[in-house]
Amino acid sequence: MTRPRGRPPQGQGMARDDILTAALALLDEGEGQGLTMRALATRLGVTPMSLYHHVGDHAALLQALSERVYAQVLEGIDDLADAKARIRALLTRYHQAVSRHPQLTMAIFDTPEAYAGITCQITQRLTSLLAQITPEPTLWCDILVDHAHGSSLALASARGDPAQLRALQHRQQQALDVLLSQFPKG
Repeated sequence: MTRPRGRPPQGQGMARDDILTAALALLDEGEGQGLTMRALATRLGVTPMSLYHHVGDHAALLQALSERVYAQVLEGIDDLADAKARIRALLTRYHQAVSRHPQLTMAIFDTPEAYAGITCQITQRLTSLLAQITPEPTLWCDILVDHAHGSSLALASARGDPAQLRALQHRQQQALDVLLSQFPKG
C-alpha cells in the first residue's frame, strides 16, 4: 500500500482555504467526532503530517476555523448608536454563526487551547460593552454568552423542521430582548 504524498497529484499544492473548507465539512458531517488530522488528511488525499505545515496542530486548526466562521461578528459594531445596540448586534451575529456550525463551538469547548483569536476578541468586546452599562460586566457576559450558546445549539436539533427553527429563532430574540431590558439605556 502506498501512502499519499504531501501534495495532491499534478503538482497542485494544498491551499489553506481548501483545508479549512474540508475541515469545516468534516466537523459538521461528523457531529464533532469526525474532525481529526488523520480524517482530514484522508479527505484531502495527503499525509496527516503535511497538514501541520499549513494549519498547525488540532487546536490551531480550530482557531483558524473560528476565524473563518466568527469573522463577521465584530464588523461594524462600533457604527451602532449605543452600547445596548452594539451588544444586541454582537450577540445576534454570534448566535447566527454558532447556529450555522454548532459543532465548532462544541469542539472549542472540548479543546480549551483553541479558545483564542476571534473567540477571545468577541468575549473581550462584549465584556467592555457591558462595562459601559453594568457594574457586573463579567457576570453578564457569562449569562449572555451561555444564552447564545444554548439557544444556538438548540437550533441544531431543529434543522429539518423550518417551523420549529423559526419558532426557536423568535424565542431566542425575545429572550435576548428580555435580558437586555435589565440594563438602562446604554
